[in-house]
Amino acid sequence: MENRAKDYSHIKGWGIDADPKNDPTYPMKHRTDAEQTGYSWPRPTQQPETVEVLHSIERPNVSAVFGTSVPPSGLSGMIRRLAFKDSESSYGHWLPLLIADRVNVVEGIIDDLSRGKVPNIFAEKGMAAEWKYNKTSFFTKLAVTALITTAAISMLTGGKKKKKSKKKRFGKYGSYSTYGRDYQSEPLM
Repeated sequence: MENRAKDYSHIKGWGIDADPKNDPTYPMKHRTDAEQTGYSWPRPTQQPETVEVLHSIERPNVSAVFGTSVPPSGLSGMIRRLAFKDSESSYGHWLPLLIADRVNVVEGIIDDLSRGKVPNIFAEKGMAAEWKYNKTSFFTKLAVTALITTAAISMLTGGKKKKKSKKKRFGKYGSYSTYGRDYQSEPLM
């Protein structure tokens, strides 16, 4: 089998980065093994920690710059704190972070409702675009959500059974019945 170069010159922009002299990312830095010895540049001034900042147990300190607009709070914050006690290479780190994100969504909806704002979940989740461009996926998500909601409601309310009352009902000849068992009343004297 012959390995011939194919001509892609008819595709606009094809091979624009093929020439290393025209590559804007080459060479960005003269690479050596000095990176393995630690910081090879002066560390920027550390941003002050005014809120709780979670960072990996595999790093000695927080990064020089970090976000402070949404510190961990509530149940999702507790889950995040738990996640950052594990290594980044374990499921015990990443799965709780995924769960914390979902819990944070619910917390946000509850927060909106407590402030008197009804969130437009349909628009925020991009369902209008889903309806317009991918109706199969829209109906699949709708069916799965309905199924899960129905199962959750039935599990939550299924444990409550009506208790039968223990009313005594008198049957023929002065006997009474409780739950289908017949008892004879004592003779009157």
